[in-house]
Amino acid sequence: MKKAIFLDRDGTLIEDVKYLSSLNQIKIIPKMIEFCKRWQSMGYELFVITNQSGVARGYFDEEFVQETHKVLNKMLLEKNINVKAFYYCPHHPEFGTLGHYKKECECRKPNPGMLLSAAKEFNIDLKTSLMIGDSAHDVLAGKRAGCKSFLVKNIIENESFGGFDQ
Repeated sequence: MKKAIFLDRDGTLIEDVKYLSSLNQIKIIPKMIEFCKRWQSMGYELFVITNQSGVARGYFDEEFVQETHKVLNKMLLEKNINVKAFYYCPHHPEFGTLGHYKKECECRKPNPGMLLSAAKEFNIDLKTSLMIGDSAHDVLAGKRAGCKSFLVKNIIENESFGGFDQ
């Protein structure tokens, strides 16, 4: 089985601009480049796990989310960072204006659905994997999936690779 680093997108891997509306707004957080390279060198596979309620709210469509991930992936590959897969949840239980997106689901963090899907699809050992995000929902999703979970600010501030830099 493989081990993985699950990364939230907005506010963790890229700067949070509150509902990305243009591909020009994608800016990788510089310190995360170093961390991602280090984690890869330690044998972790990288995955992006992100709630995208802007779809449910009608701010943008799933095609825009997918295009955002293509552009972000290209930017990361240019830095020799390989993201195995991007997972996103387009739902919201309350604020969805588009009917089929307004629902409770297992994929929306803090639920662990996206992590469990990645684990099944890529044969990942969740007990040796980490979830890193900028919110309590990210941390809780990781814990519910059986991962060790960290807030990105603690990793950046402490110059720590999640305690897995041994």
